[in-house]
This record gives sequence, C-alpha cells and structure tokens, in this order.
Amino acid sequence: MSATDIHWGGLLSLIIFYALIYLVGAYAARRRSKGTVADMMLARRSLPLWIAVFTMSATWVGGGYINGSAEATYATGLVWVQAPWGYALSLVIGGLFYARIMRRHGFTTMLDPLEARFGKKIAAILYLPALSGEIFWTGAILTALGTTFGTVLGLDFGPSIIISAAVAIAYTLAGGLWAVALTDVLQLTLFLGGLWLVVPFAASQVGGLAAAWQEYTGSFGGSVSLLPPWRGWEDPAWGNSYWSWWDSALLLILGGIPWHVYFQRVLSAKDEKTAMQLSLLAAVVCLFAAVPAVLIGVIGFSADWPAHGVAAPEGALVLPYVLRYLTNPLLASLGLGALAAAVMSSVDSSILSASSMGAWNIYRPLIRPRASAADLMKVIKRLVLIVGTAATLIALQVQSVYALWFLCSDFVYCILFPQLTTALFDRRANQYGSVAGLVVSFVLRFGGGEPLLGIPRILPYPMVDSASGAVQFPFRTTAMLAGLVTIVVISRLTQARCPALSLDRKLGDDLESDISVSTV
Repeated sequence: MSATDIHWGGLLSLIIFYALIYLVGAYAARRRSKGTVADMMLARRSLPLWIAVFTMSATWVGGGYINGSAEATYATGLVWVQAPWGYALSLVIGGLFYARIMRRHGFTTMLDPLEARFGKKIAAILYLPALSGEIFWTGAILTALGTTFGTVLGLDFGPSIIISAAVAIAYTLAGGLWAVALTDVLQLTLFLGGLWLVVPFAASQVGGLAAAWQEYTGSFGGSVSLLPPWRGWEDPAWGNSYWSWWDSALLLILGGIPWHVYFQRVLSAKDEKTAMQLSLLAAVVCLFAAVPAVLIGVIGFSADWPAHGVAAPEGALVLPYVLRYLTNPLLASLGLGALAAAVMSSVDSSILSASSMGAWNIYRPLIRPRASAADLMKVIKRLVLIVGTAATLIALQVQSVYALWFLCSDFVYCILFPQLTTALFDRRANQYGSVAGLVVSFVLRFGGGEPLLGIPRILPYPMVDSASGAVQFPFRTTAMLAGLVTIVVISRLTQARCPALSLDRKLGDDLESDISVSTV
C-alpha cells in the first residue's frame, strides 16, 4: 500500500469519529460510573429504558449482521437473509419469557441460574461455549470491518483491526457498561443515519430502487420471499435444503437468546418490566436497521460493475464495493463510519460480557470465593484486555474466523439453550440431567461434522448433499431438542440420588450492597 492509495479525507473523518467515540466513553466513566464492580458489570441496574433500547439494538446490529445481510441478499436471495427477523424474534421470545425471570431473581450474569441449579463446576464448563462464542463473534465482526477499511480507504487490514479494537478496549476499561451503553447511543445513531444516506445516492447509480428491485426479483424469482414454500421439500428447487433453512432459522431464533451480551442489558434494567420492554423495542429497531443493508445488497446485484472499472464483487465485499464505487467520497466516509459504529458497538459489548462472566462465575466461586468488589474489578479489567487481545489476534486469521463464528453459534444453540431453559423453567432439573444433556447435545452436534473446519461426519445422518458433502438434515435442532429432553428425563430418574437445587439458592457473596438498584 502506498500513500497515494489511501483516501485521506475518509481517513481523517474516521479519526475524528474514533476520537468522538472515545470522548463519549470517557465522559461516561467520569459522570456516570463510580468505578465500582456494580458500574462495570451492570451500570448499577439503573439504565433508563431509552438508553437500554439503544445499547441492546446496537449490540445485535454489528458488522457481521450488516455485512451478512447485504451479502446474503446479493448472493443467495432474500429468503436466506434470516438474521434480521431471526434475531428480532429471539429478542421478542427472550423479552416475553426469559428477561423477566432473570431480572426478577436479580442475577448478575447469564451463568448464575446455571450455577444455582447445577452447581458452580458445571457452570464453569458451560462458560467455555459462552466464551468461545463471544471471542469468535468479536473476531468475525472485526474482520468484516478490516475488509471494508481496506476496500474503501485503502488501509492495510491488520492496522485497521488493531486500531478499532484498541479504541473499544480503552473506553470499556474506563467506564464499563456505562461507557459501552452511552457510546452505543452515539454509534447506533451514526449507523442508522450513515447507511440510510448512502442508499438513495447508490440507487441513483443503477436507475433507482424500483429498477434495481425489478431486476433483482426477475433474477431470483421465488427466492425473493422471506419464507420458503410451505411444502418446500417437494419443490425440486428446494428439496432437502428446505430442512436446512429451518435448522438455520431456529438456530437464530432460539440460539440468539443464551448470550450474556443480551442478558447483561436485561439485568442492568431497573425492574423486570423494563427488561421486557427493552427487548421488545430493540426487536423493532433491529429489523429497521437491516433494511438499508438489504437494499445495498439489491443495488449491488443490479450494478454494472465493469462500467465502474471493476469486476463484480464476491458476496462478502458487496457492501464495501457499493460504498466505494457507487457513492461519492463523502458518502463513502459516512457509510464507513456507520459500519465502524456498528462493529464497535458489538465489540465492546462482547468483550465486557465475556470478562464479566469470567470474573463472576469462574474467578469468584472457584479461585477466590472471598473476593472483594475491588478484586473483581481488577480481574474484569484484566480479562477485558485478555479477551480483547485474543479476539483481535483471531480476527487477523481471516480465513478461519467465519467458520469458527458459525461453529460457536452452534455451540450456543445446541448446548447452552437447553441448559439455560431447563435451569430457569424446570424445577426438577438437576446436575445429572445437565451433564447427560451436555454429552448428548455435544455428540449429536459434532457427529454431523463441520466441513468448514474439516471435522468429519461420524453419525449416519440422512440428507447428505452429494456435491458438497454437507448434512442438510436439521441435526443442530435435533441435538438441541435431544439435549433438552435428556435433561428433563434424566433429572427425574435421578432425583433420589441428586435432588434438584433451588433457583433461589444464594450464590455465595453476591455483593448485593454493591450491585444495588438505584435510579438515574
């Protein structure tokens, strides 16, 4: 890369944007946070509803969400753009059924009900898939940002990722959840404004949205609908991929619930009613935020790329290509700032989430049971650095990060969802059932193999695609349901030997005086 390759105006605007984000985070640290573990982890359970909605929405609307929606629209048709409505439904289900009970019990992390019901050692084991999901998710969205920086600004991939991660880590260390929440307000505002400004200008380069949509629907036909045909398995155009579609849809809807980035906002609400409301309102915002990304995918499909001096991009690059070649430099900079805002709002949340669980559910119960609030604060800050650095290093390994992200999404869906659901709603769920369900879910999930990572298929699942070797049988959902049923059945068969623990069981020193409810 030479100096002439860099778009200096865009780079300057990005520097200003990052400085603004850091200043907002520093302001939150000075004015909102008192420097306690309660502030760091849960903002003293005092986030107002409007801030909570912003930070919940900004957390879900990350770089993978935006880039992925544009990519799927451009490459495979609207029917495979499942993330927007899938995650919106996960927020609705989470708000109606999970958020209220979690906030009612006053838990500190998502792992608390697992620790209360199944014991601290099992909770520590279940921290591993939760941690993996957070780290690889962060790595994936940093990769998306680095790719876009390279395309639009001409910056090297590595420095782009490192600078973005460093800024997010810095203000997270300074103010904890307050800094994350207030910067999320700014980031989501910039994101929505930036991408919506890009759409009409880019559309004018392809004859308008109506013309782009007509060409798009003419090319994709039935794949333009949101849902597959009702009896899609009988449709030659779908066949077994119909079941794979539903497997992916349920993974997003139910697998979008057991993430601590979600429950950290739920548990920071002042009461259970607010926790439910912020989930439902965030679902609406997430759907709205996906619209410009989908429209950019449609515009990119209709563009005459050779007329702009480049070949048609691969799906993963359609959004940065539209920003660079179908808009002017100013709008390209605004769009890039919007994407950077979306990425950083997810990076800081994910890093803080993983660090909070590590300090509260691993360090406190297993390593230092009598840890003070000051001790936990030090551990959380160290873990923010460690987790942030690990995610950055993984992001630099471009070729594997998306495969690992999908694998850990499976982890969360297949393993954590049945464990969390039974811990919250099955009063007879016990430790034996939890272990048995964990083993069953793990074996059935990985028995189907993982072609992206070179893991061979062991179990004889049906519906194997002859060309790719991928299993189209919904084995992820099968693994989740089998684990759920196993926990319920084994728990009842072993009640005499292992009585169920109460969800209201006190989890050692809960620092209730430090994590008390206050008002803003």
